[in-house]
Amino acid sequence: MTGGLPRVGLTVADLFDDLTIGAVRAPHRVLMAPLTRMRATRPGDVPNDLMRDYYVQRASAGLILSEGTQITPEGKGYADTPGIHSAEQVAGWRRVTDAVHEAGGRIAAQLWHVGRVSHESLHDGALPVSASAIPSGGRTSLKEPDGTLVRADSPTPRALAGDELPRLVEDYRQATRNAREAGFDAVEIHAAHGYLLHQFLSPTSNQREDAYGGSLENRSRLLDEVVAAVVETWSADRVGVRISPVGSFNGVEDPEGEETGLHVARLLHAHGIGFLHLSEPDWVGGQELTDDFRDRLREAFPGVIVGAGSYDLVKAERVLKAGHVDAVAFGRTFIANPDLPARLRDGLPLTDPDKSTFYGGDARGYTDYPAYA
Repeated sequence: MTGGLPRVGLTVADLFDDLTIGAVRAPHRVLMAPLTRMRATRPGDVPNDLMRDYYVQRASAGLILSEGTQITPEGKGYADTPGIHSAEQVAGWRRVTDAVHEAGGRIAAQLWHVGRVSHESLHDGALPVSASAIPSGGRTSLKEPDGTLVRADSPTPRALAGDELPRLVEDYRQATRNAREAGFDAVEIHAAHGYLLHQFLSPTSNQREDAYGGSLENRSRLLDEVVAAVVETWSADRVGVRISPVGSFNGVEDPEGEETGLHVARLLHAHGIGFLHLSEPDWVGGQELTDDFRDRLREAFPGVIVGAGSYDLVKAERVLKAGHVDAVAFGRTFIANPDLPARLRDGLPLTDPDKSTFYGGDARGYTDYPAYA
């Protein structure tokens, strides 16, 4: 089944202007959003040749933002997701990045710690960790020994002790070193979608009484320390951060989400990072962000802002022309359209993805979508 993005007389010229994203020069502004696909090799969660082929097929993106890749075994929340904490994983990613570069592409590693969005079976029976011992009320995806995908409730997590947090910051630092060794062009810190850093930011999931809980300044302290460590380890222009301050994600909500987002944006601007990646709530059924919030976010973070969330060509052009974002990261549209930039540029039909193949499996629904003939 195919369909076209509505054009309504708009040009796509703005989407195809080049853009400097920190240290990365993108030839256009159609980026590939991070997409969990659960196809790493087990045991070891190692990136493999199938993943290499998948990313190479999409190397025409202005910048590929990799699927979430766990910074430590503790950070894993879903079966067969890749890591970036072992030598084998680094070598596997190096084969991916080398191939993407040979195809003319650019790729950033998304550094991921899921926190409580996990399951004890992924941690030898140990509980997942979080800001506080508050369950997400959500589920995660596991696999039976035969590869069958199953959904399981996430348990009540264990609250991280204060003396564990410096170690956690060092985990991000080491993951950044590993990403450099693996040949990535940049890293993106995942602080969105109800995962660990987002769990610290929100008062609904963070009820700590130490220096990392209570006030907004305290709740953002861990993110501040992580960003500082990652910037120090590489350089600010090689670092991006993904946030989703408004909306409900994996059981995390923030009644003052807009103010949280603005506070975090100012914090990130102070670090001089290369880009802010804003995941918008409409992709999970939430309300579209208001122009007022977008204006205030732009004032708080005058650097490169990447928008993501239920974007079609009309929304992309409108938000880009208004100056609210500088680039757009397309997610599910990129799954079935590996040549998405060319299709958008030339007004070609788009293929709809097969949702049953999103998570786990083999080449079907992963690397068998052809470019437009």
